[in-house]
Amino acid sequence: MAKNNVTNLILQTAKRKKRQASHLAGPLSRASSRVFIQQFAFICVLLLLWEAAGTWLIDPFWSSRPSDICRRLWQMAGNGDLLRHVDATVSEAGLGLILGAVVGISLGLAMSRFTRTARVVEPLFMGLYSLPRVALAPLFVLWFGIGLSAKVMMAFSMVLFVFMLNVLEGIRSLESDHIDLLRTMRASRAYILRRVLLPAIVPWIAAAMRIAVGLAMVGAVVGELIGSNRGVGWYIENAAGQLDSTGVFTGIIILLILAMVANLIVTRIFHRLTEWRQ
Repeated sequence: MAKNNVTNLILQTAKRKKRQASHLAGPLSRASSRVFIQQFAFICVLLLLWEAAGTWLIDPFWSSRPSDICRRLWQMAGNGDLLRHVDATVSEAGLGLILGAVVGISLGLAMSRFTRTARVVEPLFMGLYSLPRVALAPLFVLWFGIGLSAKVMMAFSMVLFVFMLNVLEGIRSLESDHIDLLRTMRASRAYILRRVLLPAIVPWIAAAMRIAVGLAMVGAVVGELIGSNRGVGWYIENAAGQLDSTGVFTGIIILLILAMVANLIVTRIFHRLTEWRQ
């Protein structure tokens, strides 16, 4: 009975905070619109300066121009190359990100549960985390070939420890009084995990996800640079081999747009999940 009272109190507090946040939604949305307009204007100014520099100051062979990149993107979209390369890179990075999130969060929860084992293996994990995973790319190509698996494993290795260490630190930062209180009320471990631990580490997972999105993209592109027959990374390498600066900058712009869109999606999703904490 007491356990249910504590749970109801927590839920009522969360609902009250959510109602308070809803009253602020209007001003915040207007502020977000102004920020978006300013961001768009800033990007337009940068593109105009780049176009001007490539037209009057710098040879386009070295820096290309936004107009040339737009024409190349239109050409790639027309012949299907854009979709083919983007689909390959997004699939590799997305699968590696999901796999790394599932395994990393599970390992973080397990290490927080088995503290003695965590003390033994944590130095090894920290060493692996500090290891430049780019050095592992040739091994992944050797083990898995130049297909999808090698790039997925490369992305997975980039994001695994980010999730694991963030979850572990998030649980360690919890106040033990709340958990001890529920334990004195004979709450089960599953109940504590569902009602206390998981809600508490959502912001930590959100921070890990924002970092891991870029790292997963890096892992996929590095795998494509080492050995592949398609993907944005392969397109950049192929363009560089032909001294095609427009192709190189086109690939970079594609990766930039993909990273920005992915970060926006992740931010929106976790903002909804953590509204009650506002």
